[in-house]
Amino acid sequence: MDEKRFEKQLQFILELDKEKNILRQTHLSGHGRRENDAEHAWHMAAMIYLLREYANEEIDLAKAMMMALIHDVVEIDAGDTYAYDEEGLATQKEREEKAADRIFGLLPEDQRDDLRNLFEEFEDYATPEARFARSMDNFQPLLLNDSNDGGDWKTHDVCRAQIEKRHETTERGSKEIAEYAMQLIDKHVKKGNIVEKK
Repeated sequence: MDEKRFEKQLQFILELDKEKNILRQTHLSGHGRRENDAEHAWHMAAMIYLLREYANEEIDLAKAMMMALIHDVVEIDAGDTYAYDEEGLATQKEREEKAADRIFGLLPEDQRDDLRNLFEEFEDYATPEARFARSMDNFQPLLLNDSNDGGDWKTHDVCRAQIEKRHETTERGSKEIAEYAMQLIDKHVKKGNIVEKK
């Protein structure tokens, strides 16, 4: 065993554990507590496996699932940026790039480069795996919001245009899931859980 390499791997593994402390705005189904980043990533990875038949293109399942598992690791340093927080979104990329440098930098060089490249691929929609994983990243909180009768949308006074803008990219990974997402949005506008216009 290369002890120096092993130590770096363990350091990264323990750093990943901090994702469990990063709370998101989305609540668990059934009006539960706020979910954390690790739960979101796990849920996305499971969705990628279960819903892969709806991907627009063939995907490498392990690669797409690994993207899901590491895509928010940067939030350990950068914090969670709520999807509809315009101020936070303005600085998100810069904060997350700095965090990626530090966090992936904990790993041995080969693994650092592999995971950093996966992270960048996800961010850039560069491959079928990235496009489908990004679709799941959009769809997962929408499903939870639907299960909670639109509670988080109501709390944050979110309007249709904001949600539709976020879901413009969903169809790049799955046209079928994007269509279903639009049906859910329509349902919650009719119920008054999503504001039609601000």
